[in-house]
Order: sequence, then C-alpha cells, then structure tokens
Amino acid sequence: MTLTKGLQAISKELTKLVNQTEKLAAELKKLEKPAAKPVKTKTMAKAVTKRAPAKGGKKTDTDKLLAIINRYKKGVDTATLMKKTGFNQKKVRNMLNRTYKQGKITRVEKGIYVGVK
Repeated sequence: MTLTKGLQAISKELTKLVNQTEKLAAELKKLEKPAAKPVKTKTMAKAVTKRAPAKGGKKTDTDKLLAIINRYKKGVDTATLMKKTGFNQKKVRNMLNRTYKQGKITRVEKGIYVGVK
C-alpha cells in the first residue's frame, strides 16, 4: 500500500465517522425538543404563590397556621405548630417567614411567634 492510498482510506473512514456523528446529532435534537420545559423563575414562582384569599371556601394552609398562632396569647413555637398542623419543618418555617414579612405575625423571642391583631 502506498502512502497516497493509505491517506485516501483514512479520509474515507473520517468521512463516514463525520456522517455518523451528524446523524446522531440530528437524532439528539429531535429527542431534546419535546423534553424541554419552560424554566420557572423567581418572578413566576411569586406570581403563582400570591392568590386571592378564599371567600368562604377551603382555608389555605397558611390560614390554618395563622388560626393556630392566634389561639396562643403568649406565643407558639415551630415544634408545636408542626404537631398541630402535621406539616413538615420546612413548610412551617416557610409559612412563618412569609406571614412575618406580610406583618401578620411577630416574633416575641427567638422561635416564638404571636399573631398581630
């Protein structure tokens, strides 16, 4: 085999590999398009969480939490709220933080919350 024939053989193999790679890339593009979902941003998440208060319908979880907090005149801690509501710690803390920022509750001391009237 001469050098020229060897290079031609290598060139043909490389061309085959390039064609195979292009076919695989096209198949991947087809698979990726339907799987792509819109990414939620913080502003989208906030828009979803801000709802109008329920009118005579079911109480929201936050309403239930506030009702429990308002029952305790001296304040209530997160452990008690978790027991009373059945919610996990993360959910209770998130609701407490949100309602605190809205001014519906205050912190009497570290970890103790009281409803604002």
